[in-house]
Amino acid sequence: MIIKQELIQQIQTIIANAKEKAIRSVDTERVLMYWQIGKVIFEEEQEGKDRADYGKYLIKSISETFQPEFGTGFSIRQLEMNRQFYKTFPITNALRSQFSWTHYRTLIRIENQDKREFYIAETTKNNWSARQLERQINSQLFERLLLSNDVKDVLKVAREEKLPTDAKEIIKDPMVLEFLGLKREAAYYEKDLETAIITHLQDFILELGNGFAFVARQKRIHIDGDEFFIDLVFFNRLLQCFVLIEIKTTKLTHQDIGQLQMYVNYYDRFEKQEFENPTIGILLCTDKNDAVVKITLPENNNTIIASKYQLYLPTEQQLIDEIKKEIEKLDNTETNG
Repeated sequence: MIIKQELIQQIQTIIANAKEKAIRSVDTERVLMYWQIGKVIFEEEQEGKDRADYGKYLIKSISETFQPEFGTGFSIRQLEMNRQFYKTFPITNALRSQFSWTHYRTLIRIENQDKREFYIAETTKNNWSARQLERQINSQLFERLLLSNDVKDVLKVAREEKLPTDAKEIIKDPMVLEFLGLKREAAYYEKDLETAIITHLQDFILELGNGFAFVARQKRIHIDGDEFFIDLVFFNRLLQCFVLIEIKTTKLTHQDIGQLQMYVNYYDRFEKQEFENPTIGILLCTDKNDAVVKITLPENNNTIIASKYQLYLPTEQQLIDEIKKEIEKLDNTETNG
């Protein structure tokens, strides 16, 4: 007698789900255990805070007592993390069941409270894995959004206290595309970059921001007998609009901006539904002249965005330099105004 394939698949699904729940349950208990140990250590330290180096002595003694029996979970480094875990999250009700210990281990390294709250909100909202959370922190997501936004607005959008009303509230400049695996020193064509993006579409959507859904690649449009092809088309459910992306592997020109403006106009007139918001166009380029972008576009432009991309994770210093540039631009604008 042959067992039906459907039955086998059903049983395999049940087993896989049970394993996943068991792993999640074990990790939840581990998180609570580390939090409780951290609480005990912190409160005992407070009792003996008038004694020099009491904290170091306490952790060293606990480690020597328990590590021989329970292993690395009671190493000095782990116990110090437990204490920091409790200090960072002193209210047990604030702990999130969907966060693993790896999530929390990453979060407690963030000293800035606004920055930490941003990543907590984004991880909760988007159900990021621990690996995705670490990647977003390493790519300086928070700092990149701050280049064109206020801290309060960034946090409000992250916590879903407000919907984004401006594309710049969720679209970053620069975008970091290190996951494409392309060497930054190598020469490549626009189609190569586009193919790499499609291959790593999930990671690219994660980098684009919240609410993006893929619609089309090389979307063909006809304008009075002429054919044109839009590199990538997305829809954003938060902004309620189409988002067209044109890829340029050279420095941006005013002709590139004009071409994308034509695509945006086409979508607004022939594709957009009445209840949807105006189409947004993103020019993804290796370099740009902000003055050229500003002069080429209307003063009230809020539909065309030029965003540089880089094929490597930015360093903290690079982000600091970018922020300084933005501050200088604002200062110059206010002075000239």
